Amino acid sequence: MHAPALLARLDALTERLGRTVSWLLLIMMLVQFAIVILRYAFSINSIAAQESVMFLHAIVFMLAAGYTLKHDGHVRVDIFYRRLSRRGRAWIDLLGTLLLLFPVLIFIAASSLGYVTKSWAIVERSADSGLPSVFLLKSLILVMVSLLLLQGLAQVIRQILILRGSQTGTGDTR
Repeated sequence: MHAPALLARLDALTERLGRTVSWLLLIMMLVQFAIVILRYAFSINSIAAQESVMFLHAIVFMLAAGYTLKHDGHVRVDIFYRRLSRRGRAWIDLLGTLLLLFPVLIFIAASSLGYVTKSWAIVERSADSGLPSVFLLKSLILVMVSLLLLQGLAQVIRQILILRGSQTGTGDTR
């Protein structure tokens, strides 16, 4: 598979997943709204409902991290970056991906593998509410790493194409 075709597939995967996961934000807001109404209008409190909002937030955060990377939405100090040429920005992005993103993702994966494995071994549940999906939630750490690695690969391909002069900006959000 040629680099532009692989780049298009990786970007499309990230885009579809990010747009799908964004619907969880609406669900999260509706659940939070229901919690507030139940608490203040009817004096009903549900720890499980409160935890479900926290779980939804974690799911959105972890599954949308690659989407945020694709759309250049992560925090960046760009005092000098925005003044650089397109090739200069490509070099910064390429080196940042290779020397920062990938090593951090490897560290996250290595340091969380035991944590996730132990959670699966006991089929961990929430201690407060009894929600049965804590082990699945913790597994999303490794899914997040995988999704960021895939989008990082797409970023590397994109920056190399820019440096070679064969990328016209397709799929580039800057």
